Amino acid sequence: MSHSVEDTKIRSRGLRGTLAEGLADPTTGGLSEEDQRIIKFHGSYQQDDRDLRDERRRQKLEPAYQFMIRIRAPGGVFTPAQWLKLDHIARTFANHSLRITTRQTFQFHGVVKRELKATMQAIHAAVLDTIAACGDVNRNVVASSNPLQSRLHAEVHEWARRLSEAFLPRTRAYYEIWLDGEKLADSGQEEEPVYGRAYLPRKFKMAVAVPPTNDVDVFANDFGLIAIAGEDGRLAGFNVVIGGGMGATHGDPATYPRLASVVGFVAPQQVLDIARAALVVQRDLGDRGERKHARFKYTIDRHGLETVVARMQAEAGLELQPARPFRFDHNGDRLGWVEGEGGRWHLTVSIASGRIADLPGRPHLTGLREIANVHRGHFRLTANQNLVIADVPAGERARIEALVRAHALDADGRAPSALARTAMACVALPTCGLAMAEAERYLPAFTAKLQPLLDRHGLAEAPILLRISGCPNGCSRPYLGEIALVGKAPGRYNLMLGADHRGTRLNTLYRENVTETEILEALDPLLGRYAAERLPGERFGDFLHRAGIIALPPYPTHVQVEAAQAEAEPAAATA
Repeated sequence: MSHSVEDTKIRSRGLRGTLAEGLADPTTGGLSEEDQRIIKFHGSYQQDDRDLRDERRRQKLEPAYQFMIRIRAPGGVFTPAQWLKLDHIARTFANHSLRITTRQTFQFHGVVKRELKATMQAIHAAVLDTIAACGDVNRNVVASSNPLQSRLHAEVHEWARRLSEAFLPRTRAYYEIWLDGEKLADSGQEEEPVYGRAYLPRKFKMAVAVPPTNDVDVFANDFGLIAIAGEDGRLAGFNVVIGGGMGATHGDPATYPRLASVVGFVAPQQVLDIARAALVVQRDLGDRGERKHARFKYTIDRHGLETVVARMQAEAGLELQPARPFRFDHNGDRLGWVEGEGGRWHLTVSIASGRIADLPGRPHLTGLREIANVHRGHFRLTANQNLVIADVPAGERARIEALVRAHALDADGRAPSALARTAMACVALPTCGLAMAEAERYLPAFTAKLQPLLDRHGLAEAPILLRISGCPNGCSRPYLGEIALVGKAPGRYNLMLGADHRGTRLNTLYRENVTETEILEALDPLLGRYAAERLPGERFGDFLHRAGIIALPPYPTHVQVEAAQAEAEPAAATA
């Protein structure tokens, strides 16, 4: 008998279900439907190789089941020792690659069921875990990774860690199932003071941003904090934003991407209270009948922003102060070498779609393993799927740079083009079960087709933000791309245009269900006009709006976000 997701969570005995029994079943490489739901809370998704589906069906074999495993790493910081252990896991249990996600952590792909437990135990041995990296809980908390903001960065990273730790599920199921932890007498009856027996209606995402860089796309999150510096340069508190989310469903106008709303300011000692209040309000008011409408953004729009904020304040026992001025200049990464405090250096390298593997001419996995063997600092992942080799002593720069060059890791942050350096794509085919079209595998081919148009119009180094998603769920945050392709069917996409480069305006649908040829034909004249008519320093998305080519999207929060931005513009940058 199949139960609803809500029934499955309630009946799971604290996220245990029959997962242990399913893992031990040798007759199949997969798990039951209910166990697939439960394992998400443990940081893993069951998938299969869709490239092999038809052939295996013809051979009367079950799908080539495999599992994706996602690390919980608030703020995306790893030591060299952890890197080496994750590299070993990738080569021993997974598909010989590490993938940086858009939420600042690593995913493994291609782990088979019989090796799931050994993989989880190897992750534990690296002093890491996968708890709540997926599922209807607070997911991995992202934080600004721009090393130029070093004065506030340590404080902001600590808040990402505290938020992540504060809202982990209290059940011991993870330790019992994966780490052979002792089963206590009350196992399955642990109290979940924040989540309750049914946990949240859907996933919940948090981010912490440090102006003037919005590298985490804070407005794409259910709950966000925008760091505000005091006169001494240290953290004074945070502006709070709520209700962002990228997911939508083709053909369902009741679903849409939404940018978070700026609702006020809190002092540091109030952060955990207001974050907990947001979770509790979503737990109690979120739609548990229709998962497509269950994210916090829909809860806010259904009940009204003022009502939700009032309930949050009552739950937290505080009153939000008026939001303080802030300004975002861009939502990208600062590539190449930069000097931080204390004479330490940071090198940000561009990683195509976040995929670290050994490919012909690009032995990136090997190269980063060699760097980890000698690096004395740490590694930071960015929410734009790039990598920071951080805290390099001045005397070690030459050695790190030599290894970077020897393994084609683009020492100066240079990818083949400006377009490729900032482009992002989700995994999509062949492993994602939701993908309708290619994304990661298609990105290099599409950029290669688009680049000649840019070259012809004198835009070879124009910093245009491109994002590709295999479906409308938006894992690559496509609705914040100046140009975005959202998969509709194999080889067909919705062409979205007109977001800005600060992460404060959504794009809009320009052409629906079009092929590559039609996409390029639509973009060619627009790029020509941009080259001929743009103002000094004007970005492509901004030009499309100024020229009247693109209208503002019909979603409820872009005006509020832009208003907050406009009010802040006269003020100096806050960090």
